[in-house]
This record gives sequence, structure tokens and C-alpha cells, in this order.
Amino acid sequence: MPLLIFGATGQVATELHARCPQAHVLSRSEADLADPEACAARIAELAPEAVINAAAYTAVDRAEEEETLATIINADAPAAMARSCAAQAIPFVHISTDYVFDGAGEAPFSPDAPVAPLGAYGRSKLAGERGVTEAGGVYAVLRTSWVFSAHGTNFLKTMLRLGAERDELRIVADQIGGPTPAGAIAEACLAITAQLAKDPAKRGVYHFAGAPEVSWAGFARAIFEAASLDCAVTDIPSSDYPTPARRPLNSRLDTSATEARFGIARPDWRAAMQEIIAKLERDPA
Repeated sequence: MPLLIFGATGQVATELHARCPQAHVLSRSEADLADPEACAARIAELAPEAVINAAAYTAVDRAEEEETLATIINADAPAAMARSCAAQAIPFVHISTDYVFDGAGEAPFSPDAPVAPLGAYGRSKLAGERGVTEAGGVYAVLRTSWVFSAHGTNFLKTMLRLGAERDELRIVADQIGGPTPAGAIAEACLAITAQLAKDPAKRGVYHFAGAPEVSWAGFARAIFEAASLDCAVTDIPSSDYPTPARRPLNSRLDTSATEARFGIARPDWRAAMQEIIAKLERDPA
């Protein structure tokens, strides 16, 4: 088996399977991340040539009340996977998040910037990163941000629905980041996996996010314009939209090391957004 993917119906896993149909994609019934050692055992049993973990506990607000479960899924499970991959000497690629940072300042965060998660979700993802790096194998942790696609639930699809229903929306404008198409993340993961197999010295923590940076409000305006939706956007501060979990104001990620090491450039989210909107118009999900 050339490639094993954890994640099944997730946005990135769906895109991974579309690009690599011969891969074995594990669903929750086949490998429940709430049982980390079972996930590790599946890797040993199936003996793939590489593993990509595109699965995660992503309910950011609910994680404030379910931090133990979030930590098992986001930290203990990937750590167990990484140890299993290390024992078999195969590459392991793990997707992480901008939420490991506190969002201070306006400069893009480099992979070696100090980490300081604001909430339970970020803490659980950071613990997962540390578990993967401590496993001692050939690995890449790929931090990304603001994932969107034609699949599942995401900001783009939510805006398309709400923009068709309402004349005006109040959208947070002081959180800035790089929307990232799930398809581009999938392609980056596959490229990194292949290169790690040839050059294990490339192991490490990397960043990958779409360009250019934009606020959520700006992203919403671009979506409405591309979809020809007549919905006005009013900018509001995060303080006007309180949530159980704090979000980083600055989600900018410095992706220069990813481009230098792997030759993977930042994707233009605007082009991907237009393609996805056209796809959804042809085939509504």
C-alpha cells in the first residue's frame, strides 16, 4: 500500500483521495482517533509506504468544554501514529494550525516563532505537534489556516448560504489571515510526503497558507462578488462577535521555508474560490 490517509470525509482528506485514489483512506469506523493505539496498530497492520494525518477535532468553541477529548484526538492520536511510522521508518505528514500562536502583532509567524495558544483547541494541536516531533521519525508538521473547499462546512459555503438569504451581514474585520484551499493543502501534503521519502533531512515544521492575506470581512466581500450575491458587509471588531474560544487576530503565516525546501508556492485563494463557486453552482452540495 503506497499511502495511508486518516480523515475520511474531511475537507483535506477528500481532496487527497481525489488526487490519490489508490490511497487507503481510513474512516472513523476503521480507525477512531479517540483510540490512539488503535490508530497506531492500523498503521502497523496495513504497512503503508507513508501516512498523512488529515483528521482532527476541529470544533474550536466546543473544545473549551471538551479539552480532554480534543487532546486525545489532536495530540495523543497523532503522536501514536508518528511513533508507529518511526518504527517502520516511513514518512508521516501531520496537518496543524495557526491557532498554536497568540495572534499578536502584524508580522507573519515563522515556523520557529514562539507558540502561545489562546484556547483549548490550539493547546491540543500544539501538544500534537510536540508528540509528532518527539517520536523521532521522518515527519513534517504542516501548519495551515482558514481552510475552505466545496466539501463539508467552511466559511466560503456558509457565506454563500447566508449571502443568498440576507441583504447585509456583520463580519469580523480585525482577524487577518490567508484563506487556504483544501485542494492546495492536499497537493502540498503529497509533494512533501514524496520528498521526505527521498530526503529525510527535510523533516520539520512548516507553514502553508493562501495569498494574499485578508480579513474575514474582506473574504466575505470577495465571495459575494464572485457569486454575484447582493449582500452588503459591515465590518465589526472581534469584540462585537464574542465566542467561547478566542481567535488569533493575526493568522499570517510565513511560508518561505516551505517554498525554499519543497518548491511549494502559496496558492492564490481568489482563483480557487472562483473555481469552487463555479463547481457548487454546477453541482450544489
